[in-house]
Amino acid sequence: MMNTQIILANRPVGVPGPEHFERREVPVGKPGEGDVLIRVTHWSVDPAMRGWANDVPNYSPPVALGDPMRSFGVGEVLESRHPDYTEGDVVHGLFGWQTHKISDGSEISRKVTETDLPRSYALGIMGLNGVTAYFGLRESCAAKAGDTVVVSTGAGAVGSAVGQIAKIMGCRTVGIAGGAEKRRACIEDFGYGAAIDYKSQDVGGALAEACPDGVDCYFDNTCGPISDAVMEHLALGARITICGTAAVTDWNPTPMGPRVHRQLLVARARMQGFLAFDYADRTEEALAALAGWLREGELTVREHFLDGPEAAMDAIGMLYRGENTGKLIVRV
Repeated sequence: MMNTQIILANRPVGVPGPEHFERREVPVGKPGEGDVLIRVTHWSVDPAMRGWANDVPNYSPPVALGDPMRSFGVGEVLESRHPDYTEGDVVHGLFGWQTHKISDGSEISRKVTETDLPRSYALGIMGLNGVTAYFGLRESCAAKAGDTVVVSTGAGAVGSAVGQIAKIMGCRTVGIAGGAEKRRACIEDFGYGAAIDYKSQDVGGALAEACPDGVDCYFDNTCGPISDAVMEHLALGARITICGTAAVTDWNPTPMGPRVHRQLLVARARMQGFLAFDYADRTEEALAALAGWLREGELTVREHFLDGPEAAMDAIGMLYRGENTGKLIVRV
């Protein structure tokens, strides 16, 4: 039995593309005492993978050349010599872009027990994306009923969840997305009260119309010009969560945008970087809430599937070109 891997073959600068990856076949091997053998069925594709592939300062070390590309995955336990796992268990973890993984359990984040929900949800709404939206909005942004919440990449895997959770909490929601179709999805699929197409509209002018009393919470997945425009419309006591920097394609040299914005001072606003890993000890709280909303039909999920290992090689680029129409997942 062979393990198909997509390895990082060359170090990118900026967004990695197909030229930075290679396919490799290696024998699967046998699990040792205390190990499990996992057949990975789905690979996640996330914006953070750009940073993992580049050799730049980050919250985790870069992927080593020759290693499978780091990613979250979901799969089944084929063989177990570990006391906590049995054959047939569905597990989620940091397995990388490979079809098989032998693990001592340290890379496994959890067993997927929500068998009534699609397995792929473990990589999106019932995984890092959903947990990020839940804690980023509720804890970092400290959103409350009546707040006006603005979300960049409002139709994305994280942004769409933020918008819907904010609506459930009684907030007024405004999504910012690129293109007429994604703007439509914000309104019709994800229930935003208003949506702005940054590709065809003046973001600042549209925000002034959509947020006449200012922005109480800004969930920032982009940084860059979109976020600069939002800064002009902060309400008194606004909270800003920095979750992603998708608009910045190259951090070497560091792009020098506006300095600390005067409106942060005027509005006495708070800006905070956020990682879902900071709430790892409360993951089950978020997952229980998300599963409940899904079962009650209060959350809409869109997924975009690519098929086969080779499809992963340009998948990160797809994210940054805005070509995906939902949570991007490779079906292996």
